[in-house]
Amino acid sequence: MCGFVGYVGQVENREKVLVNMMNTIVHRGPDSEGRFVDDTAALGFRRLSIIDLSEAGSQPLYNEDNSKVLVFNGEIYNYQELRKELVAAGHIFTSNTDSETLLHGYEEWGEKLLARLRGMYAFVIWDKKTKKMFGARDIFGIKPLYYAHMNDTLMLASEIKAFMEHPNFVKEFNEDALGNYLSFQFVPTNETFFKGVFCVQPGHYFTYEDGQLEIKRYFEPHFTGNNKKSFEEVVDDVEQVMKESVEMHKISDVEVASYLSSGVDSSYLTYLGQVDHTFTVGFDEGKYSEIQDAKEFAASINMENDAKVISPEEYWENLSDIQYYMDEPVADPAAIALYFLSEEASKKVKVVLSGEGSDELFGGYNIYCEPLEHTRFNIIPMPVRRALGRFAENHMKVGTKGRGFLMRHGKTLEERYFANATNIFTEKEANRVLKKGCEPKIQQVTAPLYARVKGKDPVTKMQYLDLHLWLVHDILMKGDKMGMANSLEVRVPFLDREVLKLAETLPLDYKVRAPKTKVALRGAAEKVIRSKTAEKKKLGFPIPIRVWLKEEKYYNIVKEMFASEGAKKFFDTEYLNQLLEDHRNGVNTNEKTDNSRKIWTVYIFLVWYDRYFGHGKPVHPQMKRDAVASTL
Repeated sequence: MCGFVGYVGQVENREKVLVNMMNTIVHRGPDSEGRFVDDTAALGFRRLSIIDLSEAGSQPLYNEDNSKVLVFNGEIYNYQELRKELVAAGHIFTSNTDSETLLHGYEEWGEKLLARLRGMYAFVIWDKKTKKMFGARDIFGIKPLYYAHMNDTLMLASEIKAFMEHPNFVKEFNEDALGNYLSFQFVPTNETFFKGVFCVQPGHYFTYEDGQLEIKRYFEPHFTGNNKKSFEEVVDDVEQVMKESVEMHKISDVEVASYLSSGVDSSYLTYLGQVDHTFTVGFDEGKYSEIQDAKEFAASINMENDAKVISPEEYWENLSDIQYYMDEPVADPAAIALYFLSEEASKKVKVVLSGEGSDELFGGYNIYCEPLEHTRFNIIPMPVRRALGRFAENHMKVGTKGRGFLMRHGKTLEERYFANATNIFTEKEANRVLKKGCEPKIQQVTAPLYARVKGKDPVTKMQYLDLHLWLVHDILMKGDKMGMANSLEVRVPFLDREVLKLAETLPLDYKVRAPKTKVALRGAAEKVIRSKTAEKKKLGFPIPIRVWLKEEKYYNIVKEMFASEGAKKFFDTEYLNQLLEDHRNGVNTNEKTDNSRKIWTVYIFLVWYDRYFGHGKPVHPQMKRDAVASTL
């Protein structure tokens, strides 16, 4: 929907500082802007008009006596229901926006408002009378909210880059985050790669008063698995709650379209949404493209599909600009593909539906089958399995069949699983590649999460971790940043409070029956879409990185980056180059264990570091293009 920035504290040229901060996120809201500035606080807003397209929907918004000021990014899907309650309580509305519901809702219910909200949101309310700020982030973390408390100033923004325009902000690289990044491919905590900059975690709110910042959790998922209904009844319930969620996520004053891959999640949403347009991207390499399958499915339900083939050249050429939009490196190659997908969609629409969250809620990742398979092997006493695991790690060649199996099964779930599609570098490998080394920190991140689901089945434990780590810091991060880079709002109907309520009750058998995943969801989808799509195994977003890294052109691009000052500062470049050479020479051809993901994780970090720390203040891509155009 938009983006916002703000600060509480003293600084010269208050409005100019605010405008400069706003200009860094103009891509989030190109339709209009708004500002509030007083002697203590300043709030700035960039608008992407979606609900109530009139000027009345512009922000900041004020309550009846102008004592409270709101900036808000997101959508509240049950705002009409809440609005009726608030009008009955005597509140006076001046617009038809969902945004205003937050303002009057906070007046009426305080922080208890948050328990009533159904939507995606990050918002801030400034009380001019009490000089108190209140802000919150939605229960899943769909919308971002960052803060920095430096030099007697609290800074807030939808994107970190805005802080760099504030004179009281000190830009300093947080090297301590690098070790976990190499393992997770993202920073897995509320920390960021900027010292002193944090994200408000999902399901948390904050208050700031008299220089004191207090953050509290207001929501936590609770997986009970206590649903006693028959499988058929549960499938009907899934169908019903998804129909309702999609209907609510289509509330808009502009057209709503849909992303479409070849998998069950986006296909089911597309069918339920009955949208007019769908969008798909892929690559020329056969197994790395879902375009044909997506087009076939769209045709089967009589919908249009716009597809784009991403060339290797444009993929690589846009990496630096994409890192600008991301704020922090996320070494998921799908993030770059999402940039092109959102760019394609933004040519025709402002809003799309997307399938994020279904795997975490309904048990969709293939790795969730692992604890339910090979159970006979687990009869072997753990000390013996640990010894076999150590032997495999230290004496079996990487890529050897069975090596990974023995290593994983030589550890407990709590020791080996820390997020879907991660474990890029082991802690031992990260310590080896970093010049300063790194202390093992993975279990510092995961242990508190596992403690909250102690006694649950292994799949539920994995879901809980992924909801808090992989979903927040990879899936939703890239979904928001890549959509907003192209002024496109991405809505995620699976990540809905009512859908979660049902998903929390599903017993293990309704989620995973190895090798089948998302059992109940697939059952609901198969009632209305073709079986070929409903039953398709989880694929992810296939990107031919491992192929490109063997080609002369891209091999040389990476090799040059590995010789850069940034690489020399943080990494053992001899080790990095050996990884690159071994990959090029096909030393390990196992697609699951070759060096491509390690190489990519380091390379993306270096591209990001060069953009944010290599040339002073990072420059917005549009400003770069304008500067080049002015010289022609």
